[in-house]
Amino acid sequence: MPRRGETAVVPIDAASGERGGQERPKGERHRSHGPGHHCRHGPHRSRPPPPPPPVFRPFRRWFPFLVPLFIVANVALFVLTMYVNDCPAHARAAGAAIGGSVGESATAQGCWLAPELGRFAFQSFKENPLVGPSSATLLKMGALETSKVTKDHEGWRLITCIWLHAGVIHILANMLSLVLIGIRLEKEFGFMRIGTLYVISGVGGSLLSSLFMVSNISVGASGALFGLLGSMLSELITNWTIYENKIAALMTLVMIIVINLAVGILPHVDNFAHLGGFTSGFFLGFVLLMRPQFGYINQKNSPLGYPMGVTKRKFKIYQIILFVIALVILISGFTVGLVLLFQGFNASEHCSWCHYLSCVPTSKWSCKAPSNYCMSSQLGNQLNLTCQSTGKAATYVLSNPNNTEAIKNLCVGLCS
Repeated sequence: MPRRGETAVVPIDAASGERGGQERPKGERHRSHGPGHHCRHGPHRSRPPPPPPPVFRPFRRWFPFLVPLFIVANVALFVLTMYVNDCPAHARAAGAAIGGSVGESATAQGCWLAPELGRFAFQSFKENPLVGPSSATLLKMGALETSKVTKDHEGWRLITCIWLHAGVIHILANMLSLVLIGIRLEKEFGFMRIGTLYVISGVGGSLLSSLFMVSNISVGASGALFGLLGSMLSELITNWTIYENKIAALMTLVMIIVINLAVGILPHVDNFAHLGGFTSGFFLGFVLLMRPQFGYINQKNSPLGYPMGVTKRKFKIYQIILFVIALVILISGFTVGLVLLFQGFNASEHCSWCHYLSCVPTSKWSCKAPSNYCMSSQLGNQLNLTCQSTGKAATYVLSNPNNTEAIKNLCVGLCS
């Protein structure tokens, strides 16, 4: 007899199912199981397997809708800009004001694809090699020019310029980059974080550009796009412990960033907007894209009654330190930058080598931006123009000497 607390183990014969291997008597092989019980001798039907448990996702996945809306807004504004530009109408007015064979030539060569596109025709390739509107139209629509921000107090241009583009080539390159980078980030972090990051990075790029590129007109979403790239780098750093293949991911991302920044040293590219957007996005990533640790998430989602052990912190100490440092740098940087901008500070005058960050001159190209500014003098219908960038001079006879559009077209042709 087993003692209390013990379990008696009795051998069971596997073939007969009887204890101790004893066989059941013949007559008892098929006993009735009582009234109401029916034995089924057909094939055994197995139950369907239970459905697989839902895949556990530690972080929420978002449906991306804001980045596609940004793309639609950029394309719609470009179409609106071309509608306002109305190159054929301006070319005809300028040609009529100039008069003579010069005016006819200006009318004929003023627009590209005018018969096919009508008022949506592009400016001549000499005036805009990116295939788009005139600089005057871009300024009317909200392009960034430092003098208009500092003298005319039009600070809103720091925001509006990131939604405008200088041409078809410009908008295609930027929107393709936004699709590849922005949609992935919005799926992972949601529209609120990515939308905030995009706009603030774009403003950061506009701010640095207006401090260093004082005499240029700037448009484009490049600063905001570089902000997304910068946030990807800081997100990898601040969430380092939850990633696999960390070094490979870091090297790949750094290589992509270096290649894109290297493109900015080519002429006619505003690399200061890229650098300002990248820096803003890099520090914003530490603030907006910080992830909780897996230990905290596992404890939060563990079933009731399951032993959880020591309570885990939501964030690691180094994440909180990076958050505070980044937030201080962002607030102080934007505050100082805006104060300097509205005081008319020209950073390029105080940094003799900084222009190399935006363009490095070689034997193949020059970093001198083509300037379509002319010195003019008028005597009656006679107009004398001198291009400031090339020094070329010419004299024209105008049928309407008060037509500023005609004078602008003549200046562009003289400087091209």
